[in-house]
Amino acid sequence: MGKKRVPDLYRAPFPLYSIKVDPKSGLVITAGGGGASKTGIKNAVHFLDLQLLGDQQYSASLLHSHDTDTRATMNMAVGDGVMAAGQDGTCCLMRFKQGSQKGGNAAGNSVQQGNTRRRARKGQQTKQDGAEASGETSDMKDETAQISVSSLAEVQSDLNPQDPLQKVVRFSPDLTLLLTGGTDGHIRMWEVPSLKKKLDFKAHDGEVEDLDMSPGNKHLATVGRDFSCSVWSGNQLAMGLNWQETMPHIAEKTYRYMACRFGRVEDQKDALRLYTVQIPHKRDRKPPPCYLTKWDGKTLLPMMTAPCGSEVISSMAVSDSGTFLGLGTVTGSVAIIIAFSLQKLYYVQESHGIVVTDLCFLPDSLRGNNEAALLSVAVDSRLQVHSVANRRSFPIWLVLFFCGLMVVGVILLLQNLFPGFL
Repeated sequence: MGKKRVPDLYRAPFPLYSIKVDPKSGLVITAGGGGASKTGIKNAVHFLDLQLLGDQQYSASLLHSHDTDTRATMNMAVGDGVMAAGQDGTCCLMRFKQGSQKGGNAAGNSVQQGNTRRRARKGQQTKQDGAEASGETSDMKDETAQISVSSLAEVQSDLNPQDPLQKVVRFSPDLTLLLTGGTDGHIRMWEVPSLKKKLDFKAHDGEVEDLDMSPGNKHLATVGRDFSCSVWSGNQLAMGLNWQETMPHIAEKTYRYMACRFGRVEDQKDALRLYTVQIPHKRDRKPPPCYLTKWDGKTLLPMMTAPCGSEVISSMAVSDSGTFLGLGTVTGSVAIIIAFSLQKLYYVQESHGIVVTDLCFLPDSLRGNNEAALLSVAVDSRLQVHSVANRRSFPIWLVLFFCGLMVVGVILLLQNLFPGFL
């Protein structure tokens, strides 16, 4: 706990805004850039090869750099070899494919090679110095992976007349739909891969901050800057959520919703949870805490609210199993939270030098001997991995849960024996 140094897994030559893992290939995909300004900072999507060194350590090497011209990718969704990239007010749908070829150049004009294909020496992480950023390397792979990227479709996903900007994009769980939200307050639903518009409705007054769809495409949760978090069935409002039912002493409109995610419940096949983050609407000299709320995914009633620190939350992720939540802050800190109790399991203060822009949990196949492994990216161009070692026969979250039960049991026993206790 507290302030410690987390080594960089990879460092890009541009600010990073999004990080995703392709579950089939295990490719790590990260994107960003300097935008349209002519500063010399490029805009690109980087495809990385992630390797597990031993049981708990990782290395990452650049396989391919896909140039996005004058547009930086600010948000991204990945599913089954297809990537949706939010660039200004547009959404670009691209297909990527991984092959292998010995030695020579890739076949076909659609393949853009990265400057290098680096592999860290055994037992070492990829070097993160000036030589890496400029593409210099001493290790080359004899057999190199080839990544081809081809455009499938592109649509205008935000129609704000002044400054159109897509702020969030998600695939539906069955990958048949793409959902986008932006500064015009509209939610748009697109068929995949044609990007034919299926739904378009006004969900919020002002910007859409986040959205997520539940399994079976049953419910869509959306978060806006208008203090609301809404759950929709198609384009019909099913329920407006009110997290302050669990914290009635907090005045209205002192907090706004910032993020929402659906998550599974470990060992409960049909159970579902919705998690939301609430941040202060205004910043004070003495910053108040941010809050996490857990909702029943079927009844949409609040189950629990807990403070999660006074640093303003900037990003959230949920592990595939639903066991852990990941949080990033505007000051660069990273935390892993136990979903069951909303207790903090892991925390590194200011791990990044500036705002954490995106988070992504590694799938089980890449966790090694770790209870959890979380990737984070930030505007400081750094990609980091945050892992919790699995050194127990029981998961650490379960151990903490039983410890909590024991403490409650002792308190109840003392109250029965000594009525004046507490």
